[in-house]
Amino acid sequence: MINRLIEFSLKNRIAVLILAAAMVVYGIKVSTELPVDVFPDLGRPYVPIFTEAHGLAPEEVESQITFPIETVMNGATGVERVRSASSTGFSIVWVEFDWKMDIFTARQIVAERLAQVKEILPAEISPVMGPISSIMGEIMLLGVTADAVEIDPMTIRDFAEWTLRPRLLSIQGVSQVSVIGGDLRQYQVKVDSDKMLKFGVSLADVEKAISLATKNTTGGFISNGHTESLIRNIGLIKSTEDIKKAVIPHHNSKEMHAPSLLVEQLAEVEFGGPLGKRGDAGINGHSAVVLSVMKQPGSDTVEISEKINREIKALGTSMPAGMKIESRIFRQGEFIKTSVSNVKDVLRDGAILIIIILFLFLLNIRTTLITLTAIPLSIISSIIVFRYFGLSINTMTLGGLAIAIGELVDDAIVDVENIYRRLRENASSSEPRHVMDVIVDASKEIRSSIVYATAIVVLVFLPLFALSGIEGRLFTPIGIAYVTSISASLIVAVSVTPVLSYYLLPSLKRLQDTKDSNLVVWLKKVQSSLLDVAFKFTRPVLASVLGLFMVVILISFSFGSEFLPPFNEGTFNISLMMPPGTSLKESNRVAVIAEKLLIEMPEIEIVGRRTGRAELDEHASGVHQTELEGELLETDRSRDEILREIRQKLNSIPGVLVNVGQPLSHRIDHVISGVRSQIAVKIFGENLRQLQSLAQKIKNIAADVPGIVDLYVEKQVMIPQLHIKINRERAAQYGVMVGELAEYIEMATQGKVVTQILDGVKKYDVVVRLRDEDRENIDAIKRIPVDVGRGELIPLDLLVNIQEGKGPNEINRENVSRRIYVSANVQGRDLVSTVKELQSRVGKDVKIPEGYFITYGGQFESQSSASRLIYLTSIFSLIAMFALLYMHFQNSSFVLQVMLSIPFAMIGAVIAVGLTGAVFSIASLVGLITLAGIAARNGILMIDHYIHLLEKDGEEFSLQLIKRGASERLVPVLMTALTAMLALIPILISGDDPGKEILYPVAVVIFGGLFTSTLLNLVITPLVFWKLWKR
Repeated sequence: MINRLIEFSLKNRIAVLILAAAMVVYGIKVSTELPVDVFPDLGRPYVPIFTEAHGLAPEEVESQITFPIETVMNGATGVERVRSASSTGFSIVWVEFDWKMDIFTARQIVAERLAQVKEILPAEISPVMGPISSIMGEIMLLGVTADAVEIDPMTIRDFAEWTLRPRLLSIQGVSQVSVIGGDLRQYQVKVDSDKMLKFGVSLADVEKAISLATKNTTGGFISNGHTESLIRNIGLIKSTEDIKKAVIPHHNSKEMHAPSLLVEQLAEVEFGGPLGKRGDAGINGHSAVVLSVMKQPGSDTVEISEKINREIKALGTSMPAGMKIESRIFRQGEFIKTSVSNVKDVLRDGAILIIIILFLFLLNIRTTLITLTAIPLSIISSIIVFRYFGLSINTMTLGGLAIAIGELVDDAIVDVENIYRRLRENASSSEPRHVMDVIVDASKEIRSSIVYATAIVVLVFLPLFALSGIEGRLFTPIGIAYVTSISASLIVAVSVTPVLSYYLLPSLKRLQDTKDSNLVVWLKKVQSSLLDVAFKFTRPVLASVLGLFMVVILISFSFGSEFLPPFNEGTFNISLMMPPGTSLKESNRVAVIAEKLLIEMPEIEIVGRRTGRAELDEHASGVHQTELEGELLETDRSRDEILREIRQKLNSIPGVLVNVGQPLSHRIDHVISGVRSQIAVKIFGENLRQLQSLAQKIKNIAADVPGIVDLYVEKQVMIPQLHIKINRERAAQYGVMVGELAEYIEMATQGKVVTQILDGVKKYDVVVRLRDEDRENIDAIKRIPVDVGRGELIPLDLLVNIQEGKGPNEINRENVSRRIYVSANVQGRDLVSTVKELQSRVGKDVKIPEGYFITYGGQFESQSSASRLIYLTSIFSLIAMFALLYMHFQNSSFVLQVMLSIPFAMIGAVIAVGLTGAVFSIASLVGLITLAGIAARNGILMIDHYIHLLEKDGEEFSLQLIKRGASERLVPVLMTALTAMLALIPILISGDDPGKEILYPVAVVIFGGLFTSTLLNLVITPLVFWKLWKR
């Protein structure tokens, strides 16, 4: 088939060139339409389920709501993990699906299961699914601040809630905008319990009065000749005055001086900040409102970010004076643009280095241009494939092209070099053949070797395509980009390259005058000298290579392991944990101290803070939790130095636990284990006190393990509670329904939204509650008046028993079992050895009670499973490689000689990893996979040429023939190796730049491996071929 393609291309030369040009134009168009992101979509399909359960404690939320929902979700089609958090009056259940599950199908499955569970939930409880989003979907944090003192927190929140948020939600691709901070206005009716007793009314009477005081109706139409008018009965409450004038139905009272009782006579009515505020925000130590913008899965982050920026700019002229929007807290779009730009620079710089190498070897502009044609055509082909695979332009897809760019010219180099050499031989011949025939035969001559070499490259990438989970999502696009571009380069080499050779290579006269460049002449002399030494000292040379291989393999066992190299996001994400039970006021005070400590650092200009939970946030964060985020300015200090100083500063604050990281890194950790740290030790069991005890023991052990930082035990602890237990006998005696009394107490102490007031499109809650002084202590609560009918009010104390107690602040579960975790990050040491030491110490020192168990999750888990899968599938790939090569050579001796290239490459790869940190990551294993294909490719070219000389050209086997074959393969082997190596230099010289971090370990392995495999291939392969052929 390949022979026919070569012949067809040369017969239809103009059509081939037009088709190639058309593909370039189409590919450029496609490239402008593909979404741009930093990584492929790493968000596992999941559906959050929110349930408001006012009045229920965490343990009641767990038993009555969370557990039934969990139970019905487990076992549903495609469900892999169910996690939950039960806190006071609130339940969140996260249902995580298989990576291949379509999100709309997942939501349909959850909706069907929710319909089943509603029958067993309390009547007033209604679980709802959260919006379609992704854990990786938070693309921007915006802060709204005010310079003017007269602009209060309520005005800022009003602008953020009713002006900015709707504008952001109108942008296509934005799925959710949650707002935290400032004061969300509400109408508050604070009832005086003494006046309730005085006038003989209850809170229920006040609730009813306000509910009935706000209503609009219609009265039909009234005709007036030729026209008619709509009758509108307008009775909606519009202001605090309207609420004050609401009439309360009253009972008999000793003091009744007015014909009716108004709300204002027994309550304070205010339009102010919220009662029971559970979240706040700030910027640089000052009060602010922070908006978190979430994107829809699959949408273009950069495009959405640009639309948001345009929207903010458009709002600038209409914003209240003294108010401004700060967009520099967190901007994922900026990191994406920087990362993608850096990888594009790698492609550009690599291409320039390839041009230099080609010209130095060929010293011919035309042959260089013919060879270079493979690069744009192969890259364009890959971009077209991206579209049909649903891939975006990201650092992984571009990274695959950056790694491959040096090899895209390999097939073209081999083809052009062979055509050029055969044309020169033909020009010197006494009976020259037609140029077309020479080009056809020269292309066919190397056809078999380049086809099998490309097949080997595809074969060795099978382990990468076998990866699942987040590692598969992350690295498979590299494999797709690499394999498609290499495959495209093969097609270019047997179609476009022969056509261009026909048109562009010199005339017969010039070919006769063409000689090797000075560089090539010198390299051939060096190779000849090395071969003389190798043939003279055959055994010592082979023994030395074998010994070197054994040594580096032994050394590699001492290397550390990690899942991914650290990213350089240019931002930070810090979690501050106060003890549960800490008030919002105290958490704010401590968080402001942290903000001010951070902005003292030269690298930090903006710090955004979120304390507690936003109203629409899907995280069950208590008011004791704070997140700090901001951008890092470029300075001379490294990322690790900056993060180390951040830890030192924040650890100086008493009573605070700190977790320092970066936003995307934390989110990747969260996708892997549900915990925002590299290591998550999860303890499962039923007794919360026992779980807390085991977690504390593990924390104490982990504190002594070198390399562990940011150690944290999940705060599921007992906090102070006030238990109000209804005396059923007394309730029955007074004719009070228990359920009604419980709701009444909830309204009195927490408050109840009884209606809403409309102000244009704005909606404000009207909340009824007792005054603060009537609910601030046990004695005040005991005096709360309760209506027992017939106008009689009695103190709550007669119906209940009140005592102080303790209960859990939060109960977390995973896969239908209570769970607590110990989390940590690693600094200054590799991940795997750290976790193994921790496992060893915990296994030795912690006795696990019956019914309890421990799992180790986080990046360690993903690293272990991915490494294991790669090693196992690599064995299969090597067996398949042997079979494929045997099909080609029909000789096991030749196959083994080709596969010798792989251990040759391993020598340099291990040395390179050792020199650059001695840590193997999954990215390093990807480099080894790539390296195996390239190394075997060069081995095929060398062995194939020897066989061609012996069997096709009829040359006699001799030492001279071996040297000649090695000399003739020197240029293509060196050119292919050097182009592949030097194309990686832009990655190697700045591997810590955004976008290059994950490519750096790949480049290190390939560069080091190619260095040794190329040198040894040019010397050892001829030597081994000589020895085995003689036998």
